[in-house]
Amino acid sequence: MFENLEAESNILIYAVPFFVVFIFFELWIDLRESAKSYEARDTISSLTMGLGNLLINTSAKVFVLGIFWFIYDNYRLFTLDFSYLWVWIFVFFAEDFTYYWFHRISHSVRYFWASHVVHHSSKRYNLSTALRQTWTGTLAGGFLFWAWLPIMGVHPIVVGILQSTSLIYQFWIHTEKIVRLPRFIEFLFNTPSHHRVHHSSEPRYLDRNHAGILIIWDRIFRTFVPENGRPTYGLTVNIDSFNPLVIAFNEWGTILSDFFTNGLSIRNRMMYIFGPPGWSHDNSRKTSKELRLEEEQLNQSIKSQKE
Repeated sequence: MFENLEAESNILIYAVPFFVVFIFFELWIDLRESAKSYEARDTISSLTMGLGNLLINTSAKVFVLGIFWFIYDNYRLFTLDFSYLWVWIFVFFAEDFTYYWFHRISHSVRYFWASHVVHHSSKRYNLSTALRQTWTGTLAGGFLFWAWLPIMGVHPIVVGILQSTSLIYQFWIHTEKIVRLPRFIEFLFNTPSHHRVHHSSEPRYLDRNHAGILIIWDRIFRTFVPENGRPTYGLTVNIDSFNPLVIAFNEWGTILSDFFTNGLSIRNRMMYIFGPPGWSHDNSRKTSKELRLEEEQLNQSIKSQKE
């Protein structure tokens, strides 16, 4: 059955025309409402990053699929029968759970953040932002987070289909045109409201709502924060460039510069690669945790003064 599914494993390609149509539709609404959530140079940058990601990942997918197939053929512990619905349900939850942890770690380990920061580099929040994707994520080894699935007997083609499905789902949540959905949907699923929080640069929202499709993982692991007011989008220190090359490689260049700073211990050099984004040996920068703590202390101080 999987030979027939192989052509569908990269269904993301087939979704691209629909992405373009919906972006133009949202832009039309934006112009009618004078909302100004689009900016020409920003949108061109996002679309260029998306095109580059598609070209790179289409080639890299063959390599990744080969690795997963090797693992599946030689090291799988079980052979799952995908003629049963419960198997598909189990694997869906397993893939979404994997995405949550991959996404969360991409915010807490600078090595992975160097690729993921691309997606957060826009100060705008619209459907074109969904296409602002990394060029280096696969090359940096992000796909290895999913390697446990073929070990458990999930066929590599199924892994590819579910990964693409997750990315397609996440396209529509990059919009301000949808404010809130019915409560049961907001409780179970990642929505525009939840994901707007994730794209915020405000300390209270940093590193929150890492969901792919299901928001339940954030609720379970206490990384969920509800939206309260319109977020401020972008990074705590913005790149301030529309050049796709700068967007793609800026953080990697900064890592190299930090790593080769004179007089650092081996530990500090490693922290600049594998420590949290914002970590610095001289406290000249702040991590998300430190920024949140500062904000909490400030709010507490203001509250005390009022009392």
